[in-house]
Amino acid sequence: MRQEKTIGVDMGGTNIRAARVGQQGIEERRCIPCPATGSKDEVLDCLTDLIQPLMNPDVVAIGAGIPSVIDTEQGIVYQAANIPSWDEVPLKEILTGKFGVRVDLDNDSNCFTLGLARYGEGRSFRHFVGITLGTGLGAGIVINGQLYHGFNGGAGEVGSLPYRDSDFEHYCSSHYFLEQCGEDASSLARKAEQGNDKAMLRWRQFGTHMGELVKALMYAYDPEAVVMGGGIAKAFPLFKATMMATVQTFPYPKSVGHLHVIATKLADTALLGAASLNHKYEEGIV
Repeated sequence: MRQEKTIGVDMGGTNIRAARVGQQGIEERRCIPCPATGSKDEVLDCLTDLIQPLMNPDVVAIGAGIPSVIDTEQGIVYQAANIPSWDEVPLKEILTGKFGVRVDLDNDSNCFTLGLARYGEGRSFRHFVGITLGTGLGAGIVINGQLYHGFNGGAGEVGSLPYRDSDFEHYCSSHYFLEQCGEDASSLARKAEQGNDKAMLRWRQFGTHMGELVKALMYAYDPEAVVMGGGIAKAFPLFKATMMATVQTFPYPKSVGHLHVIATKLADTALLGAASLNHKYEEGIV
């Protein structure tokens, strides 16, 4: 019997990753650098060249997560982050014409959250927020088992919420470490794990900012859980204590008592979520 497979794409300004996913999970994956400063067609050619070797007769759909605002119905990408030439790209039409299978698109953070909902810690919750902590800060929202997009597809852009002298992205992503600490997160994590007092202090301060972000999410969405991923989330033990101490200052103790804050252990979350886009509306995702 034929086993239908899908291809998931996780597109970023540095790398483009793709994988063929079957019933047992990821079968084959590929990764290539993204020519982010290239022309629209150069980036498209790079993307299609990445997908082509993964195609086979069992592939029935392609799902792609793009760091941009997406018209999910028409499949149009607008103003992709860190890829200047992708100001407006009818990507669904292009990929459907190239490969002859169903194509679905969504924001990369939504794909991450969908991956959590189908394969990871999100399976335990009907109301949760998925957060990506990396170069920037992204979020996807699941309400009553459904991925929530908002009217224009822009729901979850919590990094742009005002915070202190800037916004949350500048205090809850790599921006904080580079701009406030003068060092990248991975370097500071190594130092903190070795007992460096200054590095440990920086991570405790980061935890305070993360706690304020979680409180903002609680005010906005009242979730059962907040599930974090991305490179910075790997250092969760370094900032968990001060983050949760800050969350404890939320004015509704019952909400705090019921909240789960988790760092995902699932690998390739965004790829798996992208590969699931073709059935994300089938009776909910949780």
